[in-house]
Amino acid sequence: MPKSMTGYGRAQRLADGRDVLVEIRAVNHRYYEFSARLPRTCMYLEEKLKSFLNGKIARGKVEVSVTITRPDGKDAQIAVNRSIAEGYVNALRMLNETMQLQDDITLTSLLRLPDIFTVTKEQDDEAAVWAIVSEAAGEALGSFLQMRAAEGERLAADLSGKLDGLEKMLCAVEAIEPGVAESYRAKLLAKLNELLGDTNIDEQRILTETAIFAEKTAIDEETVRLHSHLAQFRTLLASPEPVGRKLDFLVQEMNREVNTIGSKAQDLSITRLVVDMKSEIEKIREQIQNIE
Repeated sequence: MPKSMTGYGRAQRLADGRDVLVEIRAVNHRYYEFSARLPRTCMYLEEKLKSFLNGKIARGKVEVSVTITRPDGKDAQIAVNRSIAEGYVNALRMLNETMQLQDDITLTSLLRLPDIFTVTKEQDDEAAVWAIVSEAAGEALGSFLQMRAAEGERLAADLSGKLDGLEKMLCAVEAIEPGVAESYRAKLLAKLNELLGDTNIDEQRILTETAIFAEKTAIDEETVRLHSHLAQFRTLLASPEPVGRKLDFLVQEMNREVNTIGSKAQDLSITRLVVDMKSEIEKIREQIQNIE
């Protein structure tokens, strides 16, 4: 059963003082494209996540988003640079004395001055962080693939219905086609009778012209190939492997056969059916753009 290229999965883990949220989302794309949105201090996770997903997703524009927070606030240490603070205070008091200003230095006023506080981020244990992220990523991937599979199942059901409709139209074309040459012979004979009146008409000539017409308008090869393409399409829909590109190529071939039938057709009923078949193939083509 094919999978959709669109999907979403998320998972959250709280461990080792870290709250980790991993989200995986994907939209349609001709090839596989990976990108990651990570905390600035965790860029080392990008290659790990890329390798983690390698082989599990064949097509689609995939984005993995990782958010890591420390609810306990222990990811940073704040230190006071006492010498700088004392320097500021002494300088301000000297300025007050020189300019005879009121000494209104407060803790709040010191907070506005630069370099008094130094914030030091705790160095991450990369192995520990990856252990939590990979666990959350595995769960998110499971949800992501489940959504893709469910959507793929709906796409396959819709495509199967469209294939059935296309095959019915093809069978209708095959039912009409044998009478086209006979209809041409009858019209040719009637036209000659109208033009020549009672003059003897060469029946052999009529048969020869009819045979030439039948050969020029024969669509047996195209209908046989189209039946084969439809059967192959159904086989691919039942495959567990990624089949989007193969289906895309197959739809091109189906459209080629229908176009040839249309160019050979010398019957209005067949022409109308060809128009409907091309419309249905276009719907199929649009739908398989969603398949991995």
